[in-house]
Amino acid sequence: MKKLALGAIAALALALPAQAQTKYPERPITMIVPFAAGGPTDVIARLVSESMSKTLGTQVVVENVAGAGGTTGITRALTAAPDGYTIAMGHLGTFSAAPSTYPNLKYDPIDGMQAIGLAGGTPILIVAKKDFAPKDLKEFVAYVKGNTDKVTEAHAGVGSVSWTTCTLLKGQLGVPKLNSVAYRGTGPALNDLVSGQIDFMCDQIVSVSEQVKAGTIKAYAVASAERSPALPDVPTTKEAGLPEYQIEAWNGLAAPKGTPKEIVDKLVDALDKALKDETVKTRLLGLGAVIPSAEERTPAGFAALIKRDADKLTPVLSQAVKK
Repeated sequence: MKKLALGAIAALALALPAQAQTKYPERPITMIVPFAAGGPTDVIARLVSESMSKTLGTQVVVENVAGAGGTTGITRALTAAPDGYTIAMGHLGTFSAAPSTYPNLKYDPIDGMQAIGLAGGTPILIVAKKDFAPKDLKEFVAYVKGNTDKVTEAHAGVGSVSWTTCTLLKGQLGVPKLNSVAYRGTGPALNDLVSGQIDFMCDQIVSVSEQVKAGTIKAYAVASAERSPALPDVPTTKEAGLPEYQIEAWNGLAAPKGTPKEIVDKLVDALDKALKDETVKTRLLGLGAVIPSAEERTPAGFAALIKRDADKLTPVLSQAVKK
C-alpha cells in the first residue's frame, strides 16, 4: 500500500506542470498597440481582441504605448516575460520596415520574436488633394517626376505606414528627394490634405476611404492585386499603369520569443476564431480591410510575410534614412 501511495504521489507531481500549462490563461492578457487610440492598428486590435477574449475565457486588454514609429510599444511587448500574458499588435512598419529604419532597434522581428498570425490586410491608396492637377495615375507619375521642386508629400513620421509606403513609391519613381512634410500622425496629415495645403500622400484604405467617398480628396490607385470592395471604382496600380507598386499595410500579432508552443497554439486558435466571427469580418470588410487566408493566420505564414516585405523594403528605406 505504501508503494502504491508513493507511486500515486509521484504521478500527481509529474502531472502538475502539464495541468498548469493547460490552465492558460488564468488572468487578463495585455495586447499592446504601439500607436495612439483611434488609428487603424488600434481599431483592428480592438475588434479582434473582443472576440479573442470570448474564446480564451479571459479579457484581452488593449494598451496603447505610442512612440518612435511604433517601436517603443513593440519593444516593451517583445521584451516582456514569454508567458503569453503580453502580446503585440504590430504592422508593416514595426515588423518589416523597422530594422532598416532604426539601426539600434532592440528587437528582431525576423528571428527574435514569436509570430502568432496575420490579423488583417489594409491596402494602400495613393491619394491627393481634390484639386491636384493630374487626372489619373499616369498623369500623377509624370507630374511628380517633372515637378520635384514644388510637389509636397505628407506622412505621419519616419517609420509610419504612410512614410514607409510613400518612400517605396518615391524610390520606384526615382524621386527620393521629394519635398516631404512630417506630421504627428495620420489625422493631422489628412486634415492638411483635405484643406489643400499638401499635394499627396500614401496611406491605408481604412484611414482615407471615407474622405475619398465624400470627395474631399481624390484616389489615384490602390496598391493591391485586386480592387477593394470598399472603393470599387478606384483602379489597382496594375490597371492604372504602375504594376510594380504593390504594398499592403497589414496588421499582425506577435509574442516574445520563447513563448511555450501550448500557449502560442491557444492564441493562434483564438485569432483564427476571431477572423471567422461574422461580426468581426463584417466590420473589418466595412473598413476596407482584407481578411487573411488560413495560411497567413498561422505563425509560419505570418513570419514569411514579415520577411518577404522586409526584403522588399530594406534597400529603399536604408537609403532614405541615410539621406
